[in-house]
Parts: sequence; structure tokens; C-alpha cells
Amino acid sequence: MPRVKVARKSTAIDMTAMCDVAFLLLTFFILSAKPKSQDPVKAEIPAATSISTIPETDFATILIGSGKVFFGVEGDDVRKKTLSLMAEKYKMSFTPDEANAFSGLQSFGVPISQLHQLLAMSSKDRASLVQPGIPVDTTATNELFDWVHSARLANKFLHDKDLKIGIKGDSQEEYPTVDKVISTLQKQRVDRFNLITSLKTAK
Repeated sequence: MPRVKVARKSTAIDMTAMCDVAFLLLTFFILSAKPKSQDPVKAEIPAATSISTIPETDFATILIGSGKVFFGVEGDDVRKKTLSLMAEKYKMSFTPDEANAFSGLQSFGVPISQLHQLLAMSSKDRASLVQPGIPVDTTATNELFDWVHSARLANKFLHDKDLKIGIKGDSQEEYPTVDKVISTLQKQRVDRFNLITSLKTAK
């Protein structure tokens, strides 16, 4: 008796579940990705044999370039609290919209008297603005001291952790500006801070 031949059928694989998972992962990465912010001033940072990653919380960066000083702190909530403390110290007031705009600033470099004008600008106008830098004169007005102090208080209040400080400076920057920044930190007994560098390429 001849063997019965079973008709071959093409294998059908339901890809619906796999597509759902792929789109869920794609959505997660898009929403959780942190966009790279552009520094308000170009700084060619010095190279080192090894680098460490900048933490996403409990960290503040002081950027030095073209003789100007800029300041930024990680965390929207810490930025808002820092602004609140600075407003209290300088007897100023900021609207909720201005506070929200400030919480989105990765870094800034204007005297606090000009902060209202900076926050009123669109993000495109801010990117093209040449900021004068935060006053850091050790003999007269040292607003950087107050910004760092307020950020440290805000981070301690919100996260109950000490704020780590990083200095990101142009490799061609003049020493006096760097010295003023370090002196400002030492006045607050901040003697340990990170120097942000790029990775040195092998020759």
C-alpha cells in the first residue's frame, strides 16, 4: 500500500507580539534618553588618560571659558529649589513659568539681575545669546559663591546627599579665572572637586 503524502504547508509565525515589544522598547529609550546639551561657551577641555562619567544626580558643573564662568546643576527639582533660595537671598521673585524655564537650563552664565530677561527668551534665542558670565570677583560681587552654596543646600534638602562639584575648563583658559573659581569653592570648604576632561587618544 503506497504511503500517503501529507501536503506541506508554509510555516506562519505571528510577529505581532514581537513588534509590540520592539515598539515598547523603542518608546522607552526615546522617553528615557537625555539629550546632549550644548555648552553656552565653547571649551576645548584638556585630555587625560582616563575619564569618569558625570553622574545624573547630586552633581553641579562650573564651566570656564573665554574668561567667563557658567554654572549648572543636575536635577529639575534641585534647580527650582536653588532658584528659590537665590530669590530669597537677593530679595527677588520669580513666576512659576520662570521657575519652570530655569529648571530646564542645563547651564547659564548671567548675573542674577539679568536672569528675568534670560528666562523670558525662547530656547532658540538663549542658544544664540552671548552670555556675560556669572560674577565671580572675590573682592566685590561673587554670585558664583551664592549659586554654589544655594545648590548645595537645595540638594541636601531634597536628596539628603552632598553635592559633588565638577570644573570643566578650556585648556587655553587664563589662570586668574580658574584661581577665582577654586578660591570660591575653598571659601565654602569644598576642597575636593572633579576636573572634567576628555579621553586622550593614543599616538
